[in-house]
Amino acid sequence: MIQKTFDIVIRNGVVCDGTGNPWTRLDIGIENGRIVHIARLVSSRGITEIDATGMVVTPGFIDAHVHSDLWCTRPDIHQIRVLQGITTELAGQDGVSVAPVTSETKPLWMKQLKRINGDIGEWPWESIEEYLAFLEQVKLTGHIAYLVPHGNIRSMVMGFAGREATQKEIAAMQELVELGMQQGAFGVSSGIQYPPCVYANKEELVGICKGAAKYDGCFVVHIRNESNYSLEALDEVIDAARSSGVRLHVSHFKICGGRNRDKLNIALEKLEQGRADGIEITFDQYPYAAASTFLHAILPPWMHDGGIAKMLERLHDPNVREQAKEEMEHNGEYDNPVRNNGWDNLVIASVASANNRKLEGMNLQEIAQQKGMDPADAAFDLLVEEEGEVTIIIHWGDDADVERVMKHSLQMVGSDGVFGGKPHPRLYGSFARVLGHYAREKQSFPLWEAVRKMTGAPAQLLRLRDRGFLREGYWADLVVFDPNKIVDRATYEAPMQQSMGIRHVLVNGKIAVSDGRLTNVTSGTVIRNQL
Repeated sequence: MIQKTFDIVIRNGVVCDGTGNPWTRLDIGIENGRIVHIARLVSSRGITEIDATGMVVTPGFIDAHVHSDLWCTRPDIHQIRVLQGITTELAGQDGVSVAPVTSETKPLWMKQLKRINGDIGEWPWESIEEYLAFLEQVKLTGHIAYLVPHGNIRSMVMGFAGREATQKEIAAMQELVELGMQQGAFGVSSGIQYPPCVYANKEELVGICKGAAKYDGCFVVHIRNESNYSLEALDEVIDAARSSGVRLHVSHFKICGGRNRDKLNIALEKLEQGRADGIEITFDQYPYAAASTFLHAILPPWMHDGGIAKMLERLHDPNVREQAKEEMEHNGEYDNPVRNNGWDNLVIASVASANNRKLEGMNLQEIAQQKGMDPADAAFDLLVEEEGEVTIIIHWGDDADVERVMKHSLQMVGSDGVFGGKPHPRLYGSFARVLGHYAREKQSFPLWEAVRKMTGAPAQLLRLRDRGFLREGYWADLVVFDPNKIVDRATYEAPMQQSMGIRHVLVNGKIAVSDGRLTNVTSGTVIRNQL
C-alpha cells in the first residue's frame, strides 16, 4: 500500500480518464506537475488535498478550434477559458493567423485579424518559431498549440492575388508548411471559404497537405462550402487527404440552411467511407445551431481579390455594389449566408468603433429598417465605416441536426469562440453545454463519452504524448466538476455569462481554479509538435 506525501491529492472523485471507458473511483497523486499515482491512496496524504466527493475528475479539456492566438497573452481576458476547464487550445485556425508573416504581409494581417485574434500592437515576430518563442515569454493561463495557416503562407508566396497558384508557388508553400512543422506546429489549417485560401485549387491543397503529412501532421480545414455545395466541398478535402496521405480534420462540421438538411446523412456517410478507405478523418463541432465569422464573408469571393483594402475600395463603387447585391441574393455557387439564411438571421457580434457599438446584437434586417435602407447597403456601409472589422453571428440550422452530429463517434468539441463585442455564446458555454445539456439532460451519450470528445479525442488528433488522458507520468492538467450542476448560462442575448459547475482546474499541476474561483496562477505553456 502506498504511503507517501504528494504535492496534491484529489480524493473520492468519479474518474473519467479520457479514453471513453466508464467511470471508476480512484484517487490521484500529483508531484512536480505530473500525475504520479492513480489508486486508492488511503494511507497517503497531499500537502494540498482536494475532496472530490460527488464530483467527476477528468483530464483538462482540449479545445480543438479557437481564435485565442493573441488573446492568450491577456490573462485578464483569456481567463474565461480556464474557468470552463479548458487547459489546452489549438490555434492557427481557418488558414488565417498571426504567423508566419513577412515585413510586407505583416501590416495587412495585423489589420485584418485584430477583431478575431486580438490586438497587442506591433508583432515582434515573423516566423512561427519566433511567435511561439514570444508566447513562451508571456504569462499564459492555459496551453497553446499551433497550426500552420494556409492563408499566411500563400500571401508570403504570392500576395493576396485572386488566382490559382503555379507549380513553383505550390512547391514554395509546401516548403513553408514543412518549416512550420519543424518549428513546432501540429499540422496545416485552411479556410477554403475565406480569402486568400478560397482561390486555391485541389492541387494546391494536396501540396500543403504533403508538407504536413511528412511529419504526421493533420489538415484542419474549414471546407469551401458548408451549405449548397457541402458534399462537393467534403469530396474535395477527402480527395486531398487521400492524395497527400495527410490526416483530415474538418473544422466546425455542419450543413447550413434549411434547404440543405437532407445532405447531412450523406455528408456523414462520406466521412465514414473515407475512414473505411483508410483515411484518418475526424471533425469538431460547437453545440449550437449558429455560426460566427467576419461580416465580409457575405460578399462574393471576387470581392476579396487583393485583400481587405481592395474590398473596401470596391464597396465605394455603386456599380460594384449592385453586382454584389445581385449575387448575395441569388448566387448559390459560393457559401452565401444571405441567400441561405436571410438578413434577419445575420446578427452583428462586434464592431471596431464606439460609434456603431449600439448595433451589436441587432440583425441586419433590423439595422436596415432603422436606417431606412436596403440590408445589403446597410452591410456595405458598416463594412466601410469599420474598415472591415465587423463580426457576425449566423443562425443557420436546427438543434436536432446539432445533436445528431454530436453523437457521431468521429466528433470532438471545438468552441470556435471569438472574443469581443457581443460574442457568440459558444465562447463561454460550449464545454459545459455538452456536459450539462446534452450528456445529463438529453442523455445524448454517457458522461464518459462526452469527456472523451473533449479530452482523449483531440489529444489523439494532435498525437499528444503526455496530455489528454489521466495516466501516470502525464502532466497534471485536470478538471473537477459537479455532474449535477454543470450548465452553460451564456445566451445569444447575454453571451458573457460564465458556466456553472466547474469546481477545480489544474494546469501543469498548479491549481488555476479553486472552488470555482480563479487563483491567478499562470502555468500554461506552448506545446510544440514532438517530431
